[in-house]
Amino acid sequence: MTGAGTAGIGARWAVSALFFANGLVVGSWAPKLPAMMARLGIGESVAGLLVLALGIGSICLMPVFGALVARRGSAHAVRLAATLFAPSLIWISLAPTVWAVAITVLAFGGLIGGMDVAMNANAVAVERARRRAIMSSCHGFWSLGGLAGAGTGGIAIQTLGELTHAVVVTLIVAAILALAFPRLLRDSPPGGHKHQPLRLPRTPLPYLIGVMALASMIPEGAILDWAAVYLRREMGASLALAGWGFAACAGTMAVMRFLGDGIRGRFGAVRTLRISTAIAMAGLALAALAHSPGTAIAGFGLAGIGIANMVPIAFSAAGNLPGLAHGVGLSVVTTMGYSGILLAPGSIGFLAERMSFSVIFLALSLLLLVPLLLSRLARTADFDGGA
Repeated sequence: MTGAGTAGIGARWAVSALFFANGLVVGSWAPKLPAMMARLGIGESVAGLLVLALGIGSICLMPVFGALVARRGSAHAVRLAATLFAPSLIWISLAPTVWAVAITVLAFGGLIGGMDVAMNANAVAVERARRRAIMSSCHGFWSLGGLAGAGTGGIAIQTLGELTHAVVVTLIVAAILALAFPRLLRDSPPGGHKHQPLRLPRTPLPYLIGVMALASMIPEGAILDWAAVYLRREMGASLALAGWGFAACAGTMAVMRFLGDGIRGRFGAVRTLRISTAIAMAGLALAALAHSPGTAIAGFGLAGIGIANMVPIAFSAAGNLPGLAHGVGLSVVTTMGYSGILLAPGSIGFLAERMSFSVIFLALSLLLLVPLLLSRLARTADFDGGA
């Protein structure tokens, strides 16, 4: 790996900056959606299809960029993805028709997914070079970027307009990329993989880790989309209080992601994953069995503590699987994992018409038995490969 011996603090902060930039743009998309609906004169059903297009685009391009990482290295792949990704909000703002917006949103989703695979692969490369965990805090920077984008986006759109807001975000991201690109760890595929034909892995390990990531991300997506509805519909919470369901989860997740690398370094990936899973299960069960909004919110906050580091550990484990071209295992796991957070919430909405959210959140707690049972596979996230 070129530059492995010199992977210092610059490379570590460069990849963290990419996570922040990605989160900033994705967070800025959230308040942009209602503004776009008003501009185009569309309702919730059409907007839902556009959001689905974003998810489809993301899942489709993840394997493509995984292959690019394997061929050219993560630094090359992330530069390409980030450069194309940066002005995406501008193209969406300029698209004049629903069909034009659909095409730009599909591309936007694809580039989100492509950059996601590439920057996670670069984070794995920095971890490997420094022999020190950084993945959890990288995801913490993504959370900060998402919070900044979502928190300021509505005010900026209302004050500056949709297009000007997109231009401002693009300029901020361009400045971040200009500072980060020269400091990225310039990795390259090992000689044995460079000219190897790329195909889906034949070993079951990446798919099993993908199942682990999928089961870990479904509860996160469920809390994001349905915690407020649960608190409002079944707990009788006010609209203002209902929003605290996801806020509690997101807040504890952000804090724990910045603490997660140190915890993982002390206890090891397998033990950290097991403890995290047990905490997440307890939090979801508490939220499901609660008799008051306050207790349910506390449960969601506890679940966030556990969920925070489960996916970063799975990504590190996938990125260090022996015998696979770099990026291939990671692209399998990210595709499987993100399909859960993108597609599962819709299925939960279908189930919620037939059963209570209390039962659903209790079932999601039991779903986490999957990563608990598969936790031994996380040993490759530790640099000595031990448990």
